[in-house]
Amino acid sequence: MKIAFATQDKVHVDAHFGWAKAIVVYEVTPQGHRFVESFDFGGKLEEDGDEDKLAPKLDAIRDCAILYVAAIGGSGAARVVALKIHPIKVPQPEPIAQILDKLQDVLKGTPPPWLRKALAKDGGGRAFDFEDEEEAHSHG
Repeated sequence: MKIAFATQDKVHVDAHFGWAKAIVVYEVTPQGHRFVESFDFGGKLEEDGDEDKLAPKLDAIRDCAILYVAAIGGSGAARVVALKIHPIKVPQPEPIAQILDKLQDVLKGTPPPWLRKALAKDGGGRAFDFEDEEEAHSHG
């Protein structure tokens, strides 16, 4: 599944979503992780008149399952969640590599429910089949 990180230096999660200079995207599996792409948001951030500075960022993370940020506003968070992306705030700057390692470990074990949802979003749960649980409950 793809994970997005709001970052100023492309090494740490250290940026507010709306003000991030860059968003880097990684693919994570139980076997490992790899860099997918980096989106740079340079000079546009200063123009406060540009109300929708989030649009290009939301576009960049559209197919990600999780978004790591240092901070995110309420409306930004709502829009991220509307794309079925799980925003996670890190209280202090954290190295992206460390988060990727942790995620990989979690994927090897039993992912928590919110992560299962994120996995199900990514290609309909190829690696894990959680769909059956839900269908068992719908007596149509």
